[in-house]
Amino acid sequence: MDDAKRVALMRAKARLDRLDLYPRPVSLRGVRIWIAPRLFRLPWFRRFDGYSAHWTILLRSRALLADEELVAHELCHVWQMQHRPLRMPLSYVLRGYEGNPYELEAREAARGLLH
Repeated sequence: MDDAKRVALMRAKARLDRLDLYPRPVSLRGVRIWIAPRLFRLPWFRRFDGYSAHWTILLRSRALLADEELVAHELCHVWQMQHRPLRMPLSYVLRGYEGNPYELEAREAARGLLH
């Protein structure tokens, strides 16, 4: 992983480490950021700039590494999956995207609205 990705993850972790949402702080062990512009051309992904899948954060463009709120949001999803590896992703199937409690939590955590 290059320095820009490493720095983006460290900044996002610092933002999330102020929160007490889960028993353990988010771990960066095994977490990777991939820049995947082609993925975000697919119909489901067009509406997103970032997406997470367990230990992977996917971003639409390299420029988004500078978007601290977005990277923190996606890292919060990684954190959620570190503590609820089945329940969190399954919630999107059962409850959808809008109004999903994990989505709302990640938004608020990334914005620093949670304590």
